[in-house]
Amino acid sequence: MSESLSGPQKAAVLLLALGEDYATRLFREMREDEIRDLSTAMATLGPVDSRVVEALCREFGDSLGGAGLVGNFDATERMLLKVMTPDRVASIMEEIRGPAGRTMWDKLGNVSEAVLANYLKNEYPQTVAVVLSKVKPDHAARVLALLPEGFAMEVVMRMLRMETVQKEALEGVERTLKMEFMSNLARANRRDSHELMAEIFNNLDRGAEGRIMAALEERNRESAERIRGLMFTFDDLTRLDGAGIQVLLRAVEKDKLALALKGASESLKDLFFKNLSERAAKMLKDDLAALGAVRLRDVDEAQAAVVTMAKDLAAQGQIQLSEGQEQMIA
Repeated sequence: MSESLSGPQKAAVLLLALGEDYATRLFREMREDEIRDLSTAMATLGPVDSRVVEALCREFGDSLGGAGLVGNFDATERMLLKVMTPDRVASIMEEIRGPAGRTMWDKLGNVSEAVLANYLKNEYPQTVAVVLSKVKPDHAARVLALLPEGFAMEVVMRMLRMETVQKEALEGVERTLKMEFMSNLARANRRDSHELMAEIFNNLDRGAEGRIMAALEERNRESAERIRGLMFTFDDLTRLDGAGIQVLLRAVEKDKLALALKGASESLKDLFFKNLSERAAKMLKDDLAALGAVRLRDVDEAQAAVVTMAKDLAAQGQIQLSEGQEQMIA
């Protein structure tokens, strides 16, 4: 039955079964050579038994079910661009790429308090009061705690004096949030694949990172160099200024820091030592000396923990970041 048909013949049967309207739409998406092959198959097909048509449709349906479907932002954007203007598609994609939620206030509830506070601190206190009155109290509390003290008090006073917000004023705040904050947040959330891979590489142990990076350099040197440029490693902490190092020192666990510094360069150790008091620096040096030989994997894990802490502090605006084998360290 259908087994005796070639690929182009099977496709020709399916297009004929779909009818002229659907077949015409599909032809518009094909290359000229594909249209020529299918047209030849159609013209020479002859009569096809209804059982063959049914079997082919079933085979086609089974192949779709087996392969599965992948829904993602890129596929959605491509489909929308076929029926809408690029500007309209960009507006829709920016909105759906933003935080989840049916309404603007639902979406704000899914934005990190640090990100939201960083945006709101530059707004009028009255605007911030409206926003905090519309999100959940626990989220509002966390945002309020991150605002500058004097500014936070201005917001509190306006919230206390606030009566029912007029519909027009509320709609104005929503429009501003959508046009400025949410659209910028959606654009920021578009992750470049190289940025994602750099983050993954940051979490590999040195042995695995070296092996995979070497293999990638052979396959695609340009991508390897781009990923390496985006990676933020423990050694990159030398980019921090003294104030940043001191903030990090207060946040990181002391035993983790000692273990992380066991495998650090002398210049990075000195950077940490000189930003400690003389007594604290001596204690850290004594802790380092007392560690003895340690596994490289343990050092890697400690350094990764310190780097993660540094990134968290940077995300909160507290510091600025500039843009295995069981080996032993004696």
